[in-house]
Amino acid sequence: MKRLNSSEFKVFPLQMVLIVPFVLQIFGAVGLVGYLSFINGQKAVQELAEQLMDRTNNIVEQHLNSYLAIPHKVNEINADAIAMGLLDVRVGAASSRNRQTISKYFCKLMQAYDLTYIGIGLTTGEGAGAARYDGKTVTIDDWGAKLPNNGKNYATDNQCNRAAINNIFDYNNFKESWYTEPIKAGKPIWSRIYTWDGDKNSYITAATGRPIYDAQNRLLGMVGADIHLLKLSEFLRGLDVSRSGQVLIMERNGLLIANSSNQQPFTLVNKKIQRLQATESPDPEVREIVKQIQQQGNQFESINEPKKLELEWQGKRNFVYVTPWRDQYGLDWLVVVSVPEKAFMAKISANNQTTIALCLGALAVAIVSGYYTSVWITNPILRMKLASQAIASGKLDQKVDSSNIQELNILAESFNYMAGQLSEFFTAIETSKAELEQRVEERTAELKTALSDLQRTQAQVIQGEKMSSLGQLVAGVAHEINNPVNFIHGNIVHLNECIQDLLRMIHLYQERHHQDDPEIQALAEEIDLEFLTGDLQKMLSSMKMGTDRIRSIVLSLRNFSRMDEAEFKAVNIHEGIESTLLILQYRLKNKPEYPAIEVIRDYGNLPLVECYPGQLNQVFMNILVNAIDALDEVNIKRTYAESKENPSRITIRTSVTDTQRVEVAIADNGSGIPEHLKNSVFDPFFTTKPIGKGTGMGMAIS
Repeated sequence: MKRLNSSEFKVFPLQMVLIVPFVLQIFGAVGLVGYLSFINGQKAVQELAEQLMDRTNNIVEQHLNSYLAIPHKVNEINADAIAMGLLDVRVGAASSRNRQTISKYFCKLMQAYDLTYIGIGLTTGEGAGAARYDGKTVTIDDWGAKLPNNGKNYATDNQCNRAAINNIFDYNNFKESWYTEPIKAGKPIWSRIYTWDGDKNSYITAATGRPIYDAQNRLLGMVGADIHLLKLSEFLRGLDVSRSGQVLIMERNGLLIANSSNQQPFTLVNKKIQRLQATESPDPEVREIVKQIQQQGNQFESINEPKKLELEWQGKRNFVYVTPWRDQYGLDWLVVVSVPEKAFMAKISANNQTTIALCLGALAVAIVSGYYTSVWITNPILRMKLASQAIASGKLDQKVDSSNIQELNILAESFNYMAGQLSEFFTAIETSKAELEQRVEERTAELKTALSDLQRTQAQVIQGEKMSSLGQLVAGVAHEINNPVNFIHGNIVHLNECIQDLLRMIHLYQERHHQDDPEIQALAEEIDLEFLTGDLQKMLSSMKMGTDRIRSIVLSLRNFSRMDEAEFKAVNIHEGIESTLLILQYRLKNKPEYPAIEVIRDYGNLPLVECYPGQLNQVFMNILVNAIDALDEVNIKRTYAESKENPSRITIRTSVTDTQRVEVAIADNGSGIPEHLKNSVFDPFFTTKPIGKGTGMGMAIS
C-alpha cells in the first residue's frame, strides 16, 4: 500500500477512467472527420486557386501578346509602305511635302490604333510623326535637319489636316534613343519605357523601333511607335481575380509596369513622373507580396520558369504565381498573380463551424451518459476500495455487500473470502516476521565485518609486499651500480692527472726534438696528435659528467627506497618528490606523438617532516603515475600541434598549513575524474584502466 500511495505512481479515479476514453473516442472520431474534411477543403481550395491563377495568367499573357504586338505591326506596315514606294522618304526639294504626306498618314493610323505615338526618323536628321500627348487629341510633329527651331507641332482636324502651330521645338534624331537604339540594333526592338509629364495627363509608354532600308539595302532611317502602358493596369483591374486578389506586371529590375490595384504604378514628384519599385508600391498588399517573394530567395533576374508560392500576409495565406513573359523584340517582364485563401474558404469555414458544433453536442451527450454509467459501475467498486483501505489499516473484519452487476457480485464474494483468509494468515506472518528480521540483521552485520576485515587485510598485504619488493629491488640495484660507478668516478681524477703529465711530456719532447726523427714525425701526423691531445680532454670531461649523472640517479633511487635508513625519521619532502620525478623522467620527456609533459614546481619553505619516507615516496609515485596516465589518454586523441598549443602540465605545490601539518598538492590539466567515480577512487581493486594496465590498489594504498 505504501508503494501504491507513493508519488512514483499517478492514479486516476475510476469514473474518469471510464468517462474520459469514451469521450475521447467520440471526440477523436468526430474531430478526425472534421479535420479530414478541412484538409480536403484546403486541397480543393489550392487546386481551385491554381486553376484560377493559371487561367488568369493565360489571359494576361494573351492580352500582352496581342496588345504589345500592335506597335510592331504598325511599324511593319509603315516599313512595307516605304519599301513599296507608297510613302516617299526621298531627300530633296520635295522632302517637306513628303513629310507632310507621311505625317498625315501617321495621323490616320493614330485614329485607327490606340497608340501614343507613330513616327519616322531619317538619316538626314529629318522626321515626322503623329501623337496623343494629352492622351486624347491627335497632333502632328514635323522637323527638318537644320537646328535650331527645326520642329513644329500642329493641331489637326478630323481629316488629319494641319491647323494652327501649337509650339516650335528643337529636335535632333541622333541624340534620341528612340532613333539611335533601333539603328544600332539593326532589327525591330523595344527601345525603352518613357514617362510623359503633361499639364492634364501623365502617362507611361513603351517605345518600339524598326530600321528601314532602300532597294540597295542602304539605311534610310527608322520607323517607330509608342503604346500606352497604363492601359495594362486598366485591363488588369477588369479581371475577375482582381476583386479579391492582385495582378501586377514588373520589369526584371523590380520597376512596376502595371497593377490591378487602384493605386497608379508611379508617383508624382514636383509634377514629374517617377516610376516605383514594386517593393515601394503605395498598395501594402502589392508591396508585401513582392518583398516576401524576394525574401524566399527568388531574385527577379533568376526567375526563368513559372513559380508557385504560398505566402503569409496579415496572418492569411496567399497563393502566388510568378511567371516570366517575353516577346521576340526584347521585352522580359514578370507577371505576378496573387489570390488570398480567404476568398475560397468562406463556405469551408461555415462547414467547419457546423462540424465543431456537432462535436461539442456529441461530447456533452457522451459526458452525461458516461457519468451515470460510471456511477452505476463504480459504487460497488468504491465500497470494495473502502474495505481494502480498512484492511490495510489493520481492520481485518471487513465485508462487502452484494451488487446488482453479476461480475461485481462475484468479485464481492471473492473479496469477502480473501479478507477472511488474510486475517488468518496475517497473525502467523507477524510472528515469523520478527524472528526473520532479527536473524537477517545479525547475519548482515557479520558479513559486513568480515568483508571489511578482508579488504583491509588484502590492502595491507599487497602494500607490504609491493613496498618491500620495490624497496629491495631499488636498493639492490642502487648498491650494485654505486660501487663500480664510484670506482670509475674516483679514478677519472687520477687518470686526468696522468694524461696531463703525459701531454706535458709530449709537448716538451716536440719542442726539443720534433724535427730530429722522421718516423716519429710521420706517426704524429698519422694519429693526428694535435687533435688527439685536444679531444682527450673533452673525453675525460664527458666521462666525468656521465659518472656524475649516474651517481645522482643512484642517489635518487636510494632516497626513493630508503631501505638503508630508519623506517620512521625526519626527511626533506622535496627530495622524495624529486627522486620520484627522476625515476618517472622517461614518461615525462618528449615523444614523437606529443610534446613533453611540463612539471611546474611551486615548493614552499618546508621543515624536515617526520614520516615513513619510503612509503610516502610510493604515494607520490602512485599519484604521479595516475596523472601521467590521464594526460596520455588526452594526448593520444590530439595532434602534435594541438598538444603543443595546449601542453600537458603537472603542478606540484607544497606549503605549511599550520605548526603540525604540511600539505602536498598534485594537479594535472587532464580530463578530470567523472563525478560518479569520485567516491570509488580509494576503494581497493577499483580501477577504470583496461585489464593488465592497473590493479586498482595504487590509490587505495595511498
